[in-house]
Amino acid sequence: MMAATRRADWRDTLPVPRGRAAFDAPLGAATWFRVGGAADYLLRPRDTEDLAQFLAALSPELPVTIIGAASNLIIRDGGVPGIVIKLARGFADISIEPDGLIAGAAALDITIAEHAAAAGLAGLEFLSGIPGSLGGAVAMNAGAYGGEISDVLDWVEIVGRDGHIARYSAADLALSYRHATLPPGGVVVRARLAAEPGDPTAITAKMAQIRTSREASQPIRARTGGSTFRNPEGYKAWQLIDQAGCRGLRIGDAQVSEKHCNFLINRGSASAADLEALGDAVRARVQAETGIALHWEIKRIGIPQRGRA
Repeated sequence: MMAATRRADWRDTLPVPRGRAAFDAPLGAATWFRVGGAADYLLRPRDTEDLAQFLAALSPELPVTIIGAASNLIIRDGGVPGIVIKLARGFADISIEPDGLIAGAAALDITIAEHAAAAGLAGLEFLSGIPGSLGGAVAMNAGAYGGEISDVLDWVEIVGRDGHIARYSAADLALSYRHATLPPGGVVVRARLAAEPGDPTAITAKMAQIRTSREASQPIRARTGGSTFRNPEGYKAWQLIDQAGCRGLRIGDAQVSEKHCNFLINRGSASAADLEALGDAVRARVQAETGIALHWEIKRIGIPQRGRA
């Protein structure tokens, strides 16, 4: 009944996009954890212009949530109220330049690294070790294996909540550890990354080393969501978690990875609530054991299964 009421309330007010859209669209299967409820309304805009026009015509009272590859994301079991926008095929182009490249927000980080390697551009190899897409990488200043977005970002184009398209320099975003200051409600649509000419063989070899290291140390073939907690200054999150005796800790089918303690995994039938409860249990144990507070790196969105806020 509630879903039907929402649909009736919104049908006459929502702009009509050129891309694909649906009410009560399941989201869980699209996440790396394979958990979570539905979006009240899910939009996959066709291109930047489609996105900008939709946002410009959208009531400012409606909440908007942006998701990308959903690799570092828990969608709660009650779903996501309002508008969920997922950037996909129309935002995945990659254009090579002599000293860098321009990529859409939906381009996968590994794909960007591979394009750069094929073009003999060095400096972007670290992206091959980051799951997810460029938009999310910019939004959280993602990093791994000695590099992070702040090292290579020249500029980013963002569609504002009012539909206005603007270009920002890396300095405008005040990039810091796992954080970027984006305009409120802004959607990253493409960015330019700087690189430099290099030896394709050496670039490929470095990427192979990163791949080997990831496969050896991380549960990359499990239903996981990447690094769960940020590293506190001067510490490694996984070491604190291990010290607190949380390696292998379970709540239902949610488990702390025995291979890498800073990864949560869904063993098959875990719910979003199980994963979030497990993460909070780990935080509590680490705080009690070490006095150090862990902060979530995984983004958690939506509402619990019971009731709607």
